[in-house]
Amino acid sequence: MNIKKLGRLALPYLVWMLVLVGIPLVMILVLSFMKTDGVSFTGATWSLEAWQEMFSVTDPTNLKILLDTFTFAIIATVICFAIGYPMAYIVARSPFSNKFVILVLTIIPMWSNSLLRNVALKNILSETNILDSLLSRVGMDFVIRFANQDQATFISIIVGLVLTYLPFMILPIYTVIEKIDESLLEASMDLGANPARTFLKVTFPLSMKGVTTGIIMVFLPCFSGFAIQKLLSRGTVYVLGSLIEANYIHDINFVSMLSIVILFLIFGSMMIVNKVDKEGATLV
Repeated sequence: MNIKKLGRLALPYLVWMLVLVGIPLVMILVLSFMKTDGVSFTGATWSLEAWQEMFSVTDPTNLKILLDTFTFAIIATVICFAIGYPMAYIVARSPFSNKFVILVLTIIPMWSNSLLRNVALKNILSETNILDSLLSRVGMDFVIRFANQDQATFISIIVGLVLTYLPFMILPIYTVIEKIDESLLEASMDLGANPARTFLKVTFPLSMKGVTTGIIMVFLPCFSGFAIQKLLSRGTVYVLGSLIEANYIHDINFVSMLSIVILFLIFGSMMIVNKVDKEGATLV
């Protein structure tokens, strides 16, 4: 079977993608620049109202929500990197023969329902939590006290995002570090570099592909999701996902615009990944 015949086999898949992905994306883009009654184009007019509503300076409510969304996503991603990279490095360089066991222990929390995990986290971070109830039976207590409710909500959301998406940072970094040729590290040491310099000049640059992938895999769901933020804030914190949930029934144009913003970020992230060379050595 030649290459041309193999190419023909992909045709049904391309048609499927065009119908279920391409056309809906085009419709979302068009709807974001129109004023319509639902998804009906009857009486529709071209309008920038949705974009003006999002980026209005006179009413910065939506801009604040966008900023809050970025803040939660960036902080959670940075913390995941700060925890995930050392953990991935230690596991990859550990003398254990079966490192798969350690990785399984890392991803075991992902096997449970995310909603249940965050409900449990919300209970633990509240003043009347199950641990305090159990420890009170032996004369002890476990109460986490915050300066105010805003601080409690902020920390709860960050902790929830980190605990949920940390494995997505660890796994790609571990995979790349595990594949680094040991002879390169030995050569660096033979040339007089100490372990710290070897890490900065050899290991870390060669692991950039895993780092970039991990950052994107954590940042994107943190940015586009809303369930964790809604649950842990008890509905008091709004992010872009919350706006989509609240408006998708009665304002499809505004929701389409929000979707385009998220898609733009996703495609931008994919372009960053493509900038990383095959060996993961550079972003140039």
